[in-house]
Amino acid sequence: MNHRPSRSTWIKWLLLAALVLAVALGLLRAFNKRQTQTEAATTAAKALQQAPVYELSPQDVVSVQTLALSQAVGVSGSLKALQTAAIKAKVAGELQGLEKREGEAVRAGEVVARIDSTEALARVRQAQQQAQAALAQVGIARRALENNQSLVKQGFISATALETSSNNLAAAEANHQAALAALDIARKALGDTTLRSPLTGQVSARLVQNGERVGLDARILDVVDLSGFELEAALAPADAMSVAAGQKARLSVEGLAQPVDATVARINPSVQAGSRSVLVYLRVPAVTGMRQGLFAQGQIVTGEINAPAVPLSAVRNDKPQPYIQIVQDGKIAHVPVTLGRQGLLDGEPMLVIDGVTLAPVGTTLLRVQAGLIREGTAVKLAPAATTATTSPVAAATTH
Repeated sequence: MNHRPSRSTWIKWLLLAALVLAVALGLLRAFNKRQTQTEAATTAAKALQQAPVYELSPQDVVSVQTLALSQAVGVSGSLKALQTAAIKAKVAGELQGLEKREGEAVRAGEVVARIDSTEALARVRQAQQQAQAALAQVGIARRALENNQSLVKQGFISATALETSSNNLAAAEANHQAALAALDIARKALGDTTLRSPLTGQVSARLVQNGERVGLDARILDVVDLSGFELEAALAPADAMSVAAGQKARLSVEGLAQPVDATVARINPSVQAGSRSVLVYLRVPAVTGMRQGLFAQGQIVTGEINAPAVPLSAVRNDKPQPYIQIVQDGKIAHVPVTLGRQGLLDGEPMLVIDGVTLAPVGTTLLRVQAGLIREGTAVKLAPAATTATTSPVAAATTH
């Protein structure tokens, strides 16, 4: 008897074959994907090994060297003129004759304005008349005393009457002196109606206009003498310990192209109650273009120190801890530093790093113009750069 496979059996075999084929294709696809990923990782590793090496120019690097630095204390503040004056009204009244405006020059003793003197003149005349009346009473009392002295000698009046005449004369003379004092006061008030500049300088502020009625002690003009300036700087007590009168400083003044020299004139003996700072006053000579209120900052030279140092500009602050970029075994390394002692080398701020063990003397580091380079990046020095880092003076001052 011949048994032929049924149709349903053939269908089962076909489905099984299709399933096996699908599984095989899936395994093949997974294998190919893994192989592709492996090849990509290998290619990336090779590319990383063959990454370009940064070449640093002589201007990009500097070496840690032991240098003779000028120790300095940083100062900043606004310039103030040594002499300023506020011209105020000494009497109340209507302001007249005010012609000066901001920026115009005035001389010491120059009349800059007047206050209506009508009342003051009337008081002077009144005081003069009262003084004349008092003088007339003195004459009357003196003649009465002289007459009574003759009558006493003749026995017509008693000695008591003579004493009364003498007292009347003394009272009249006292009244006359009081009237003269009142006249002086009236004349003083009349003189106060004329406003004069107490110093030679320039008008910095005009606070009233002609025709206004001003009160006693009202400010009329502010005058500034630009022949000398002073800088008031607040220092921490620790920094103030090394500052003394007579020390030199160099300041950069806002708006001036060249720095100016200054001298420590005096130091406040008291600490400020709120800020706990010490005020130091620097005398600054006048320079063309200098104005009161300009901001200035600089350094007071307090001594010298020999220590390993790097330019302060090479210190980066884009991390929580300040750091410098050094070249170590041909790669960039970021070494943390502490912003502690500082000094100056030919006017350039330098940071003392004698406590940084990872950057001993002779270590090559990057200047600020080299920019940020990722830690671990391979670098090489240009042939001229090696020579530049061997000279401490050239390396520290080239910027």
